[in-house]
Amino acid sequence: MDAQTALDDAYFDYCPWDFVGRASAGQRAAQDAHQRRLAESGAHFGPRCYVSPAAGVFTDTLRLGTDSYIAGHAYVTGEVTAGDDCTVNPYATVRGRITLGDGVRIGAHSSLLGFNHGFAPDRPVHRQPLTAKGITVGDDVWIGSHVVVLDGVTIGDHCVVGAGAVVTKDLAPWTVAAGNPARPLRDRRAQGGPRRDRAVSGDLPGGLSDDLSGDRPGDPSGDLGDAVARFADRARAQAADLLARCWNPDAGRYADRPGAPATVRAHCDAVEIADLLLGSPPEQLAADEHAARLRALQDPGSGLVPEFAPDGGPGVLPAPAADGWIDDGTAEYHVLAVGYALDLLGSRLTQPVHVVRRMTAGQLIARLESLPWRTRTWSAGAWVDCWATGAHRNLELGVEDGEPGALEALFGWLTTRVDPWTGMWGTAGSPAAGRLQLVNGYYRLTRGSYAQFGFDVPYAERVVDTVLAHGRDQRWFAAGRENACNVLDVAHPLWLAGRRSGHRAAEVRAWAEEQLTRALGRWRDGAGFGFGPAGEGGGGPGREPGLQGTEMWLAIVWLLADLVGVADRLGYRPRGVHRPEPARSPGFATPG
Repeated sequence: MDAQTALDDAYFDYCPWDFVGRASAGQRAAQDAHQRRLAESGAHFGPRCYVSPAAGVFTDTLRLGTDSYIAGHAYVTGEVTAGDDCTVNPYATVRGRITLGDGVRIGAHSSLLGFNHGFAPDRPVHRQPLTAKGITVGDDVWIGSHVVVLDGVTIGDHCVVGAGAVVTKDLAPWTVAAGNPARPLRDRRAQGGPRRDRAVSGDLPGGLSDDLSGDRPGDPSGDLGDAVARFADRARAQAADLLARCWNPDAGRYADRPGAPATVRAHCDAVEIADLLLGSPPEQLAADEHAARLRALQDPGSGLVPEFAPDGGPGVLPAPAADGWIDDGTAEYHVLAVGYALDLLGSRLTQPVHVVRRMTAGQLIARLESLPWRTRTWSAGAWVDCWATGAHRNLELGVEDGEPGALEALFGWLTTRVDPWTGMWGTAGSPAAGRLQLVNGYYRLTRGSYAQFGFDVPYAERVVDTVLAHGRDQRWFAAGRENACNVLDVAHPLWLAGRRSGHRAAEVRAWAEEQLTRALGRWRDGAGFGFGPAGEGGGGPGREPGLQGTEMWLAIVWLLADLVGVADRLGYRPRGVHRPEPARSPGFATPG
């Protein structure tokens, strides 16, 4: 073979669509022979097909319709069926059970992976079983370069998938999608339709960048901004009724929902909801009576707030540990809930949080070292949240620590223990366990420390990377599986780290937009929000609407709306436990 013939043959490896019009008689004969060899292994070809000899075609089943092509250096295995006018471009990978309609274009270096590999911890990865749901692509579909389509996905007719996208979910017909994970940008038929995300427009195949580069994401005049405004009006109109629904006039207390026991948190949640939606205390009591009842709950010896006893009377705390701390998760959270509810009522705790005040720097460090960072990061982060919030309340009262420097010791320990690869504290998790504990613990830890005291979080870009990876875990964030705790614990870190860095801003907005749209649909008229399905270990009050779910989701909606750019349409801003601003100016000084 002379150099010119070799060059001509290589041309068709990269431009297979020109084979019918430009190939010589010898090249046609060589192609016919190549197709006959493939047919011996069960392949079937329609008229005017071309399969590059430089492609790796090792299929169990291969069917190509009329005028379809497989370019050079493509890798095709498994059971592949393609209709008419389909092109698999150079270096593309098509593996597993793949069905393509008519007129499908698969860009260079893209991968359609119609199988999956297990990764359970009981055996090495190379011994894990394979599963195959298959991939189905409809008619008239353009898949750009460097796209990955995962097993089980169906891409509807007439879709366009932008370059570099990772398609993890089905796409409806006529969808223009891009991003990692891929999300719908608009309907292909709406040439002048909604433009959602300027920052990802460069990921689209040629020509789409200009078409989608107009309005900024989250334009308050757009559909999502209007939906946010309608939701807020609806919630405000129903706020008084949903608070009354959870008030027991005989006991003079709030329950999370009708039929549930009265709790301290329910009273605090009622105060937060009323402040958000009504700008006033709940109408069941006067503001000073609300404050008096909450102040009276503080245990004089420890400064903590125990839960009510089963008979509705004052609760009893367990005995203190050797370092003086009282391990009671509910009472620890009440340091947050009661303190911030009193803030909203124009009051404050009447005495210090003594278990914090009495702890020396040495005892604090020893306690931090003993927390379950490797196994229960959320619990470790929650403890830091409580201790730091207690320190904030003591500073608010002008109370000195028992030993100077304990608060400085906390931030010193945190600064030297943060993982620079994840931006977090604790173990990074595993494919089997995921990042749930790690990210949820990060939220609680930073809420009480860095966010509350106004300090920048370290390694903000790594935080965004870790949290976005967790936010794509379908075990926790598939539609219908989200609960308030898990969504809050992603939304707040993205918001907090985003103050320092615009790292992956388009992906952050895309995640927030999807979650915000889902959240708005969860409101139940007259009852509010349910917390959602139980979290890991069965935590949370469940799906039934109640005060805790309503308080948390109202704050989540604000955070998501602010990430998208439409928070001003809500007409409220959290001022309590989930407030976005620091509770004090950066530093530890007592307010003057």
